[in-house]
Amino acid sequence: MDLSKKLYVIKIGGNVIDNSENLHYFLKDFSALPGDKILIHGGGKIATDLSHTMGIEPKMIDGRRITDIDTLRVVTMVYAGLINKNIVAQLQRYSCNAMGLTGADGNLIKATKRPVKDIDYGFVGDLTPASVDSEKLSAILQTGIVPVFSAITHDGEGQLLNTNADTIASTLAIALSGLYQVSLVYCFEKKGVLLDVADDNSVLREISSSEFDRLKSDNIIAGGMLPKLQNAFQAINSGVSEVYIGKSEELQMLESEQFGTRLFA
Repeated sequence: MDLSKKLYVIKIGGNVIDNSENLHYFLKDFSALPGDKILIHGGGKIATDLSHTMGIEPKMIDGRRITDIDTLRVVTMVYAGLINKNIVAQLQRYSCNAMGLTGADGNLIKATKRPVKDIDYGFVGDLTPASVDSEKLSAILQTGIVPVFSAITHDGEGQLLNTNADTIASTLAIALSGLYQVSLVYCFEKKGVLLDVADDNSVLREISSSEFDRLKSDNIIAGGMLPKLQNAFQAINSGVSEVYIGKSEELQMLESEQFGTRLFA
């Protein structure tokens, strides 16, 4: 495998999925990106809305969904079915030959059910880089197909598991970094990492590992952005070439390296 070959691993969140116009333009830009790429998506509000409709009360602890068996059925229907196939159909419209997948398909991502400690998260999957069959996934990429993963994996024993989409994205990126030059891209609602959270235009264009340590100690980066960046630098330290964090509407700027904030070693 030619390690100089570039691969984009791109994750979109609920803010894109919940807005059909945003999703439409994002998928158009994603389709136009040249070369090998993988898309990972979460579920947005649709799973929560459907749960209410079916009389299933969603349970959250510290922003994390508790996945009991009824909730697992809902998120599987919504993530792996409705959302995934809608994305794949729209990508085909733009001549991007996509294939919708869960971790169970082709045994591509095998997770472990999260052990019960203080909290029982239910049917939630945890991953390691060894969870990914990178050779098989690379073989799919070599056919020109674009894999689109929903946030559903399996345990190899017949049990589906709800798995954090950010974690799937970073795990795929790390696992494939032995075969490609991987750029991991997180699309969210801000233009990038902001120097001033009140100013949307105060984007830090680049952050090195040492710069991140300084920004952290000066308390410039804190709150919800901190775990995002810690995970990003963990991916970089594990072989990923670079990580971008930026706004989905600006994805077309990725090729010129003007997209959001670029994180590197």
